[in-house]
Amino acid sequence: MTTSTRGAAKTPAVLVLEDGRIFRGRAYGAVGETFGEAVFSTGMTGYQETLTDPSYHRQVVVMTAPHVGNTGVNDEDDESQRIWVSGYVVRDPARVPSNWRAKRSLDAELERQGVVGISGIDTRALTRHLRERGAMRVGIFSGDAVSVDSDLLAKVQAAPQMKGANLSAEVATKETYVVPAIGPGGEALPIGTARFTVAAVDLGIKGMTPQRMAERGIEVHVLPATATAEDVYAVNPDGVFFSNGPGDPATADGPVAVMQEVLKRRTPLFGICFGNQILGRALGFGTYKLKYGHRGINQPVQDRTTGKVEVTAHNHGFAVDAPLDKVSDTPYGRAEVSHVCLNDQVVEGLQLLDQPAFSVQYHPEAAAGPHDAAYLFDRFTTLMEGQRA
Repeated sequence: MTTSTRGAAKTPAVLVLEDGRIFRGRAYGAVGETFGEAVFSTGMTGYQETLTDPSYHRQVVVMTAPHVGNTGVNDEDDESQRIWVSGYVVRDPARVPSNWRAKRSLDAELERQGVVGISGIDTRALTRHLRERGAMRVGIFSGDAVSVDSDLLAKVQAAPQMKGANLSAEVATKETYVVPAIGPGGEALPIGTARFTVAAVDLGIKGMTPQRMAERGIEVHVLPATATAEDVYAVNPDGVFFSNGPGDPATADGPVAVMQEVLKRRTPLFGICFGNQILGRALGFGTYKLKYGHRGINQPVQDRTTGKVEVTAHNHGFAVDAPLDKVSDTPYGRAEVSHVCLNDQVVEGLQLLDQPAFSVQYHPEAAAGPHDAAYLFDRFTTLMEGQRA
């Protein structure tokens, strides 16, 4: 619930964690109240892409970088059509944005979209608290939401948890749409004339992901999260892609069933983030909730197939429980962990050894983030070329 109020920067605000810890600051963006899972992001840049990433649905994002909003907001860098975070927490917001691409300030955009935030708190102390205690439910209250005679902690503890949440259909497209392939001259190719056709199951897809495939001559048909195997194969795909998205992968029985059908047909398959967890479940592995997750654009991951270390962009609070030290037998052939996080040895990628299927837990589209993992889109293209040959 939000109420838009000018001069929000002078309005007192309070952040209440479900374990009872309280931080007091000033309203940032819209004034009102909001609830979600408190998580922290370590990225120093790319806040606009973070805010508009559907994977952050129902999460209150704490920025570890102290200065946020310096470059304002533009009309080009959004990863979807709206801001998805439930709330936003910053220490020292920019008073005046300064960038040649900026159209408006970040706080004005948060207010316009009704996103309740808080500024002026010790985000370092809050981050350390979340690292020690784990991600947890949180509420941000400002304006009348603070002054009303109610138990704020009880409100926070009554909010839904992320574990067990089935959220993909809430953020995914409702209708199929097509992102045309891009030709050598930068022009969009006519539908049906592309080098390859990919069916992309939208579980919370970011806009740059089909763009990266289009740049490689791929026509991308983006399907709703509720798509069936029949819907996928109706576009006659050369490959199938499963996107990132929010929520608990343990609830995604529909996408798991679709992926298992793709594996049965041995169609080239690529998944990222939530798609990696879906592949893990499809192969028979479990998933679990991380204590505080990985979020930011500076996470070190090793590609175990090459030994190369990449700096990568992450946004996930769940992970696949697969053995790191052996090849596993699955109903679809042998599988192994292809990528691992060097911070904590969390599984960051899977690949099948007997058919063309692989996935990674992080975001290779580099929006925002480093370009170290862009080769994964080329790897997907190579799989489709091999299958066609």
